[in-house]
Amino acid sequence: MGDWRLVALDMDGTSLDLGLDISPQTRRAIRRAIEAGVMVTFATGRRYGGLVQQLARELGMTVPLVTVNGGEVWTPHGELLMRRAHRAEDIAWLHGLAIRHGANYWATMPDGILSDEPLPDRMDDVVWLKFGFYTEDQDALASLWKTLWQAGRFELSNSNPFNIEVNPQGVTKAAGLEVVCQRIGVRPEQVVAVGDSLNDIPMLQWAGLGVAMGNAQDAVKEVAGWVAEVCERGGVAGVIERVLEERAGAPQRLESGESCKL
Repeated sequence: MGDWRLVALDMDGTSLDLGLDISPQTRRAIRRAIEAGVMVTFATGRRYGGLVQQLARELGMTVPLVTVNGGEVWTPHGELLMRRAHRAEDIAWLHGLAIRHGANYWATMPDGILSDEPLPDRMDDVVWLKFGFYTEDQDALASLWKTLWQAGRFELSNSNPFNIEVNPQGVTKAAGLEVVCQRIGVRPEQVVAVGDSLNDIPMLQWAGLGVAMGNAQDAVKEVAGWVAEVCERGGVAGVIERVLEERAGAPQRLESGESCKL
């Protein structure tokens, strides 16, 4: 398979380096892909605006962006195409759960993030996109996972081993990419998805090729078609180089499960 039309990139731990920027090597690779006719987009847990919008514009992305783990889809120039938000009563319940477990928490809204602050009095006046927990207490973390899973009405993931990210049921990066693909006329089997954390697993399983970063959590590597180099050593650039080779019909092809160490 080499008919790759879209590369969907996670940001933190994937496209971004430790300085929260995209390296010159990766920037060049993304621009080469776009010039070669391979579309590139972000599929991130971050909200739209700020760094997401800035980098998408700098890199010349024209494809819609998947944000807040699939809760929203935006064009790079600010048109909202899809939104699925939490109910206010669920945010209140999640907030109480964080307090009871002594966990740090945050709630993502379109215009900012509420972090370890009291909830507003008029909850229904706010669009609640995502809720997150953070604790390094493993017992508290395990209890939170169990309680949230038993509630049966959320999508649970993480963006590092000490947090839990909570979206409404059915909201995933894969669901967001389906919206993108319908808009641009691309089939799932023509998509390469790249990520490192649990919130990336749905899109890695959904895409024609799912690639885990070398620094990915083990559960992500287990579902990936192959494993790239770590983000700090040009992992995304390596993925794009090989995607372009396959698309051009180069002799060297990646087989499922092969580790890409460039």
